[in-house]
Amino acid sequence: MLRITEIKLPLDHDAEALRRAVIERLGIAADDLHALDVHRRGYDARKRGHIQWVYTVDVKVRDEAAVARRLRGDRHVSATPDMRYHFVARAPASLRHRPLIIGTGPCGMLAGLVLAQMGFRPILLERGKAVRERTRDTWGLWRKGRLDPESNVQFGEGGAGTFSDGKLYSQIKDPRHHGRKVLEEFVAAGAPAEILYVSKPHIGTFKLVAMVEHMRASITALGGEVRFNSRVVDLDIESERVRGVVLADGERLASDHVVMAVGHSARDTFAMLHRRGVYIEPKPFSIGVRIEHPQSLIDRCRFGDQAGHPLLGAADYRLVHHCGNGRSVYSFCMCPGGTVVAATSEPGHVVTNGMSQYSRNERNANAALVVGVTPADFPGDVDANPLAGIDFQRHWEAAAFRAGGQDYRAPAQRVGDFLAGRASSGPGAVIPSYTPGVHWTDLAQCLPDYVVAALREALPAFDRQIRGFAMDDAVMTGVETRTSSPIRIRRGDDYQSINTRGLYPAGEGAGYAGGILSAAVDGIEVAEAVALSMVAAG
Repeated sequence: MLRITEIKLPLDHDAEALRRAVIERLGIAADDLHALDVHRRGYDARKRGHIQWVYTVDVKVRDEAAVARRLRGDRHVSATPDMRYHFVARAPASLRHRPLIIGTGPCGMLAGLVLAQMGFRPILLERGKAVRERTRDTWGLWRKGRLDPESNVQFGEGGAGTFSDGKLYSQIKDPRHHGRKVLEEFVAAGAPAEILYVSKPHIGTFKLVAMVEHMRASITALGGEVRFNSRVVDLDIESERVRGVVLADGERLASDHVVMAVGHSARDTFAMLHRRGVYIEPKPFSIGVRIEHPQSLIDRCRFGDQAGHPLLGAADYRLVHHCGNGRSVYSFCMCPGGTVVAATSEPGHVVTNGMSQYSRNERNANAALVVGVTPADFPGDVDANPLAGIDFQRHWEAAAFRAGGQDYRAPAQRVGDFLAGRASSGPGAVIPSYTPGVHWTDLAQCLPDYVVAALREALPAFDRQIRGFAMDDAVMTGVETRTSSPIRIRRGDDYQSINTRGLYPAGEGAGYAGGILSAAVDGIEVAEAVALSMVAAG
């Protein structure tokens, strides 16, 4: 097959327009085009009022070799790569121990699924609850201000990505097309087939819940096992090699291959690993707020007169500003037509996150507006305490809890008041979506001074890119601290911890991913490393 890129067509093109464009691009007769599949479809909105679809397609043609020779040198025509997934191993007839996977977020779930498909019968250990029970507990915080520290936005089947926009795109290098494997498994689990070809695929929370259940069923049908309410509290380590895990109820599970696929909020697990001597280092992350605007404002700024077109849906944005104080401010996890949600996992702390459903039809757009921080910003000696970034997060989350009224309401402020340095007393035209509610105040008490300064510089700069971004009534809600893991569990080229053999740090919590797709891809790569090691061990 041949792959053709950069085919541009009008937004409302007819059903045969793409076929005609391919025939013209290749310079072939209509009968010579035997098959056409859309590999990717996005839009180019750089010229407002003249938005175009941009297609990448795979085609079968008569005498493909001759067509390829004739178009040699055309950078938009090439051979279609083999994107099929190829298993690296098959499990031996008998296993001394089954591999253990700690965590059932996208990383742990895909690691478990691929290992199960290869016959290794993994055991997945999840500290939280099954996804539907977890959903009820999460709504308990949002509606009643009641937090379950073991079952919330951060902990439970599906991971933190379950309560998000369900974005499925990433900028990671993926030479073996593992991302395609992830998307195909998601479609098999019930995701819309469009995620295989739209340029910015997303699913939304409600669809993710059913998908997670389907993937769990696939793992168990292949001989795997998923255990809930199974918090790992210790590792059995002998001569710098892992021999198994200890659960909170005292049960010990033996294994020479343990995948550590916990999320970025498994702070007690990080402390246990540090105590056990597993090599951990602090890493940069970001801190800031959630900002909300009317979705209609974002649509108009991005799409112009074509805002509201049913094929375009809700518009998104991506912004970055480099400040005079050396900090960078950027938008993160933008949720079109979504809501701001309570995402803490610890009592006495307030954390915000964003979420959208598949429809993206809520009245507000929201995004994290965050500022980069580094280990130099963390308290104390980070060489002696690589978990200092967690202390930094906790400090500002506790400050937000106090500023919010100590009942899991979040501190909020209108942008106009924030820029003027005065506390807000109530909302304007933009109504905050955060539940269980907000307390109007001054966000400067919940953020480091350099973060406040950077945000105040960035907001007018962003307003020059999206007119109205710094509107007085836009709402800022704090604090956003869980942008990525504050630590990295160092691993080698074989995906094992550099000082604890048999331990495979993986995904976002270990510092090797950021988002659903990249975490799932990392899970596949770690699963392959585990499989090859187990086969080699016999």
